[in-house]
Amino acid sequence: MNTSIEQKIITLREELSQHNYNYYVLDQAEISDYDFDMKLKELQELEDKHPEFHDPNSPTLRVGGQVTKNFATVVHQNRMYSLSNSYSKEELEEWEIRIKKLVEQEVEYTCELKYDGASISLTYENGELVRAVTRGDGIQGDDVTNNIKTIRSVPLKLKGDFPSKFDIRGEIVLPHEGFAKMNAERVENGEEPYANPRNTASGSLKLQDSSEVSKRPLDCLLYSIVGENLPFSSQFEGLQKARDWGFKVPQEAELAKSTDAVMTYLEYWDKHRHDLPYETDGVVIKVNNLHQQEELGYTSKSPRWAMAYKFKAEQVSTQLHKITYQVGRTGAITPVANLEPVQLAGTVVKRASLHNADQIEKLDVREGDEVFVEKGGEIIPKIVGVDFAKRDPNSEPTEYISECPECSSQLIRKEGVAQHYCPNYNGCSPQIIGRIQHFISRKAMDIEGLGGETVALLVRENLIENYADLFELKKEQILPLERMAEKSAENLIEGVQQSKEVAFERVLFALGIRYVGETVAKKLAKHYKNIEAIETATQEDLVSVDEIGEKIAESVVDFFAVEENRNIVNRLKTHGLQLAISENELAGQTDKLNGNTFVISGVFAKVSRSELKKLIEANGGKVTSSISTKTNYLVAGDKMGPSKLAKAEKAGTTIISEDDFLELVG
Repeated sequence: MNTSIEQKIITLREELSQHNYNYYVLDQAEISDYDFDMKLKELQELEDKHPEFHDPNSPTLRVGGQVTKNFATVVHQNRMYSLSNSYSKEELEEWEIRIKKLVEQEVEYTCELKYDGASISLTYENGELVRAVTRGDGIQGDDVTNNIKTIRSVPLKLKGDFPSKFDIRGEIVLPHEGFAKMNAERVENGEEPYANPRNTASGSLKLQDSSEVSKRPLDCLLYSIVGENLPFSSQFEGLQKARDWGFKVPQEAELAKSTDAVMTYLEYWDKHRHDLPYETDGVVIKVNNLHQQEELGYTSKSPRWAMAYKFKAEQVSTQLHKITYQVGRTGAITPVANLEPVQLAGTVVKRASLHNADQIEKLDVREGDEVFVEKGGEIIPKIVGVDFAKRDPNSEPTEYISECPECSSQLIRKEGVAQHYCPNYNGCSPQIIGRIQHFISRKAMDIEGLGGETVALLVRENLIENYADLFELKKEQILPLERMAEKSAENLIEGVQQSKEVAFERVLFALGIRYVGETVAKKLAKHYKNIEAIETATQEDLVSVDEIGEKIAESVVDFFAVEENRNIVNRLKTHGLQLAISENELAGQTDKLNGNTFVISGVFAKVSRSELKKLIEANGGKVTSSISTKTNYLVAGDKMGPSKLAKAEKAGTTIISEDDFLELVG
């Protein structure tokens, strides 16, 4: 009896999944909504009576119901990089020239529309959805699996010849029609309408109740598969495979043989993008061949084999009411234009950055002017000009402030630097708050239970003056604060204590040393191994480290020259923060390849290209993408181009095989 019930449940699940795919992915419904609902109801009743046949990916779970109060942070197995942007044919041609210097064979490109949504990474194992993680900072994001399962175009189970495990990336979007309907309902209910589809889609992913997410007409458009031993050799082929497995992949993607063909695609969609059911702000152009993608590799921020072409920004005019000034965590002053609110590219713009004194002088921007506003890359509002015909003849030129708007200190401006700075490092409130907010941020210490607003409140209440003070906070000190309940206070204290496990390179980044970003912090941590070595390093020592220039070296020396900074670092050490590379990390590192530069080219049998790169860096070597007279070794695999070999021979580079290299580090 149970066998026949189980079979009935399996059959209904398969039928409903197919109908769901037909309707939400293919847009070809084969049964009525009523018939679908009746089948779903029948399945729900059978599952309720027979919980022994529970399936976490059953179509009945699409309606949601799970409540997630805290979204777990998950590290991406494969980093989600951002893309470099271009805005003209000339920039695209320059990109193609750079590519052809590194890749020998002919290059084809896949052109895909760049949908404006919330990035997502879906993990499938044995054909089933096991995890959905937001982009976050590219290194780690939030686990939003329960919410993603409610989106009907996301397959819970795959069909066909899919790999046993892989990630697929895409965008969660809100179609124009669904967005308009949602806003009409909100207005009818006396609620404020949502500002734009992108932010609404992004906010939907973090709703605590998945049944609320299921009510929103979200869609999921996929564009990139990541994993080992994938059953295709090109991006375009991968898109078709994804469609075959059941994913919703936009049909607008095209293969282009040259940048001329790419430009034809761009010109067409720049005119026709408003006919699409979704918002799009450009086109992503990718080198089609996956082997060539591996050859090209990545910079610290983006793949060399992909470029985002942004459509020309929309422009509007509005009145500039007042220019105010913000103080950043480094003391940098940023002038801000406060505008008459105006609709621009789907959002209401009220403020725009004026960057610095030079920009104000160049544009001759004045309070009361009618100004032209664009969104740079359709993201950040900026003033691009003044309508001089509408200027008040009695208006006065803008006089840049000479004192800090927060602490009244006299501003300074170093020669060759665009920004003015407030030098009151330890007494200017926004600088103090900003440094601590940077310290607790996700890419730095990522302190759970502590947000930017709470940091500002703690500073205003004189409970903390610097980030070392966080580790001395007591629950009874923060309980009296506004909106601070017992549980919130406990979470804050616990989050601060847990952050002591954060790796050295991130603690170094968290210190907020000017010009020491994530990549530089990694380089310094790897080279010096502990904070004491960095603290005592001279400017000359620092410049000798790979990719550390004079400006960074000077900034590091200046930071540790300040006694208060050294005292704060010592306090962090006393509190048990990781201010040295751990024993585990050190165990996997050697200096065997120290001072040697490698280029990796071709296909390898025993280890992947990414593993080769890790081995080189773990043993003190450096990996670059092109051969020069400074290249010590070329690790040559199968299918390596003859010109790269010729360049290596001409440059006097030692050419070694995969086995030779493994023996070198063994």
